[in-house]
Amino acid sequence: MDAQDVDYLNELLEQDVEIREKIKDQVSDLDKKTRLMVGVLNKIHSTSTDALPPLLDSVRPILRSCHDTNAAIASLVPPNQFWRWKEMWSNSLRTAVYSAALVEYLSSGSLITLSQASEVLGIKEEWADKFSIAVEDYLHGLITLVNELSRLAVNTVTLGDYEAPLRISVFVKDIFAGFSMVTLLKAFIAGIDMPLSRN
Repeated sequence: MDAQDVDYLNELLEQDVEIREKIKDQVSDLDKKTRLMVGVLNKIHSTSTDALPPLLDSVRPILRSCHDTNAAIASLVPPNQFWRWKEMWSNSLRTAVYSAALVEYLSSGSLITLSQASEVLGIKEEWADKFSIAVEDYLHGLITLVNELSRLAVNTVTLGDYEAPLRISVFVKDIFAGFSMVTLLKAFIAGIDMPLSRN
């Protein structure tokens, strides 16, 4: 390997380090926002059901502020390099998805979809090759939602709301049914794949 090749490789490595540092700065900003949302949302455990709307309204501007941060991350990632950089923001997006899902459940009693979560967080379809919510990150966000709702079911009873645990139970059972269907689908696809791979 001659000096010119070494210089070229060093230049590529320096570009990677520069991109990594810029992404890290934006992810740090996203982390701050998600920690703030989680902190505010933790108050649901000591807030009566009728006092929830103002609490949820205080989280929505923070969710909207993620739009700029997510756009900045998307602008930094080179085209077709989503999987190369994804792990840098994966945990932050999981927490953001959880926050959006909890706000959606507490507002409407429904489950936020992957496309709705992307919309709430300002993640555009055209960024799919650079920055998006991976399916597993969406599912991790839902798992965190289920864990939080389990806590909430107990705490709503102490606040005198005896109906909430029943609503939460039905909602969580529906989510688990969906997870079961995903597992069955994966098993079905694996079952189809195995005979095909033997041929």
